[in-house]
Amino acid sequence: MFPKVYRTIRTPAVIALVGERVSGHGKAPQTDPRPYITWQIVTGDPYSNLSSAPGGDFTTVQIDCYHKDEAGAQALALAVRDALDAELIVNRVAIDTIDSDTELYRVGLEADFIDQR
Repeated sequence: MFPKVYRTIRTPAVIALVGERVSGHGKAPQTDPRPYITWQIVTGDPYSNLSSAPGGDFTTVQIDCYHKDEAGAQALALAVRDALDAELIVNRVAIDTIDSDTELYRVGLEADFIDQR
């Protein structure tokens, strides 16, 4: 039901860039230093069947990497992608923009987590 996003992307490469600044629910505290990562569930679908309760869930998560410059945002997104790839989690770039609220560069990845219940 709730994918293990934080545990999956918390690699030495990601920690070197953002430390512990990874927040759920798509929002980071305004007092957080930059750069940082946010994540949120975009959609979820149980593996339904007729004979029993679902045995697992397929959840798409959006992971946003924020940085003050374009190269930094891309480096952070690459570190996150490498962490997802290492766990064989399918992922893709979904957003590459400058955030209008924070004026930070933002690269957003979508990742498909498959979890057993």
